Formats: sequence, structure tokens, C-alpha cells
Amino acid sequence: MRSGRLRHRLSQLNSLKEKEIWKVIVSEQQEIVLRGQVLTLKGSPFEYALSDVVHYERCGAIKILNGKITDVGPAETILKSNFDGQIINYEDKLLLAGFVDAHVHYPQTAIIASWGKRLIDWLNSYTFPEEMRFGDATYARQQAHAYLDLALSHGITSFATFTTIHPESVDAIFEAASALGMAVVAGKTCMDRNAPMGLCDTAKTAYDDSKALIEKWHGNERCRYAITPRFSPTSTPEQLLALGALWREYPNCLMQTHLSEQLEEIEWVKSLFPEARDYLDTYERAGLLGEKALFGHAIHLTEREKACIREVGASLIHCPTSNSFIGSGLFDMAGLSASHQRIGLATDTGGGSSFSMLRTMAAAYEIGQLNAGPLHPSELLWLATLGSAKTLHLCHAIGSLEAGKYADITVLDLYSTPSITQRAERAEDIWSALFPTIMMGDDRAVHAVWTAGQCVKNTLY
Repeated sequence: MRSGRLRHRLSQLNSLKEKEIWKVIVSEQQEIVLRGQVLTLKGSPFEYALSDVVHYERCGAIKILNGKITDVGPAETILKSNFDGQIINYEDKLLLAGFVDAHVHYPQTAIIASWGKRLIDWLNSYTFPEEMRFGDATYARQQAHAYLDLALSHGITSFATFTTIHPESVDAIFEAASALGMAVVAGKTCMDRNAPMGLCDTAKTAYDDSKALIEKWHGNERCRYAITPRFSPTSTPEQLLALGALWREYPNCLMQTHLSEQLEEIEWVKSLFPEARDYLDTYERAGLLGEKALFGHAIHLTEREKACIREVGASLIHCPTSNSFIGSGLFDMAGLSASHQRIGLATDTGGGSSFSMLRTMAAAYEIGQLNAGPLHPSELLWLATLGSAKTLHLCHAIGSLEAGKYADITVLDLYSTPSITQRAERAEDIWSALFPTIMMGDDRAVHAVWTAGQCVKNTLY
């Protein structure tokens, strides 16, 4: 069930002299060691000194068996004990935990970078017409594979995605991601008003379809389900209450939605829910506020909303390229992180203007500069890996390079273009070497990608 592009990559690999390496890579029965620079974060640089949370090996190695990491450390230590498996030498490439994209709309893949609309017009002009097509299971599968090709090419190994109201769209992304060994969070997007008739369900069908999909997918391999009201304006109070009841039945699921993205959206919510204290209260009254809630955007929060979110331990997902592209505003990373909110990072495909987590990190840095809170490269890396894994409640399995976790690994070339190379050659430490790739890198910087111990992208030259 690999996508066409991945099949093409496999064909290319099998035609090269390195084909015997590929055969070892896809074998789960033999130990593999990846060599190169190894960098991972085991805790938040927003909260702890770098010396306490950073693990960096200039000449490092990662040992893998049966899809999981068994050891990480200096190469000479990893390899000194009669190792007879396959060694993949990435030389001066940088091995990181695979990027984790905490808020995606994979059905919007084909409409990314559409011109000139703010949120409500964006939905009506681009999003809703495209999502109407996902009742066709064949089209849904095609777009799921197209999205995964793009995500993997940019080093994204795990993600949380909205789908459409069609159960076929949920099946498509779970099936495609499972075939590649990826960790994925997804859920049927529920709407019963303020959308075209062909995209509206009801409170009952939202509950019934979501329940059936939870039973089918939640906990199946690396799949996790998120109960998914699109946002309050497209759900009646009755539908929100039905989904809140469903979450009480399945508290191990996540719940993902949108919150306070644009000022005109907030005014719209006030008109639709006049009894609510604020935007968050529309979810809170329905039982859709809890530790496993993911709130995308969260730019224009009231003090009460911030306090409630922090108290329950819910997550805020920063979508910087989307916020600038659609003109939503500046996320308060400095203030929210200082108050110990749980924060993840996301491309927000396709409201976001890039599939790249590198570009997303760069945009987060730029927004921080505009908002009096520039981010250190370690903080950007944290947000794109373990920080986002924590928001998805998957940090036990992904987000850092540690023994016992899945071997989801992104290999970066820190000299991928001439402009990056001339800057990186002046680097004084690993952070000044990595930062030019964060700010100027694209898919050319992603040399290889591994999911669950399988190499799904490999650049050979």
C-alpha cells in the first residue's frame, strides 16, 4: 500500500549498488546501527538548562531492533561489543527524532497556498468544495498517499490530522499511515451547520460514525483516534454535547478542534453562543475540555481561557505559517510557555503555507521576534519533536531518541544548499550549525527518514 512516489524510490534503490543495504534496512530481525551526529532533547529547554536536557554526540550511533531504539550513544561504545548487524554511516549528517506535526488537515493538501482569503472565506471558497470530494474512497486514498509523500519528504514521521465528515477519509489516512509504520492521530471531522449540505452530518450521525471509527482504529497498531468537532461555529450545541458524551465513553481518545484563531471568528462564536462566557466555554459546557484536548491556534485567548486550559493540562497548538498566511495574529509563545502551558507545533496544512516542519520552525522564530520572544534553536526543535509528542500524549513512544521508543528518525543534511553551507561552515556549536537549516532549509535538507525502523526516504549520492 505504499504510495506511487515511495514505490518509485524503492525501485531506484533496488537498481543501485546499495540494494543489499536496503534488504537489511527492511528486515526487522537484524540489528541496525545508524552512525552520524546524534542530537535529541529529553526535556523542555523552556523549563530546564540545556545541559540538563540535551543529548548530543558528535560521533554518535543509534542501535535499532524490531522497529525500536535499543541504544543511543557514542559510536565507539555502541559498536565495540561484537556487533554483527548492518551499519548505515550517515557521516556528518544530523540524526534527530522524527518531526511531529500536531495539527494538519490532510484533505486540504491540494489547496495549499490558495490566494487571498481569511478564515471564513477560506473555508467557503477552498476548503469545503475540496472536502466534498472525500466521499469518494478512491480519491480519499489518493490524497492520503499524496499527503504522506509530502510529509515524509519533509521529515515528518507522526502527525495529528482532521479529515472530513466522510468515514472513508478516516479509513484512508489510517490505512496509508499504518502501511508505512507511522504514528498518526486522526478523527472524523464533525459539522452540522454553517457548511454545505453535502458536508453536514447530525448530532446522531457524528456520534455513531465516530464511535464506529473509534472501535475500528483506536489502538490499532500505531493509530490513535481524536474526537473532532471542526470548531464551534460549525457544530450545534446538540452536536457538541453528543461528542462530549462520546468522549466520556472513550476517555483514552484525544479531542481536537480550533480555538480563537481570528477576531471575527470570535465575534461569530459570541453571536452563535450568547450564553457562553467565552469561546472556550462553548466546548467546556459540552464536556470537551480535558487533559487530552488539543486546541489549534489559540491566538486571542482571554485570561479565563488561559487559566482553564492550564488547570486541566490541555494543549495549545501553534500554527505559525497559517497564522501569518491567513492573517490571524501573533501567538504568544513567550507568555504562554512562561505560564507552563503545554504547547505543540504544526504546519496546519493547507491553511499553513508549507508542508515543511523546518519552515514551520522558522516561522515560529519570526513570529517570536515580532512578539518580543525570539526562540532558541533548541526550543524550536523541542516544539517540533518531543513537545508536540507530549501534546499528542505519545511522548512515551516518540519525540526523542531514547531506548524503548520507536525508531522514528529524521536525518538532516546541514550543508544541503550553497547558502546554508557557507553559513554552517562558520558554526561554533551544534546550535549555530543547525539554525541555518531551520531558517533556510527545505526538503533538500532531509537526507533520510525512518519510521518504526524502516527507511522510507533515502537520498543516495
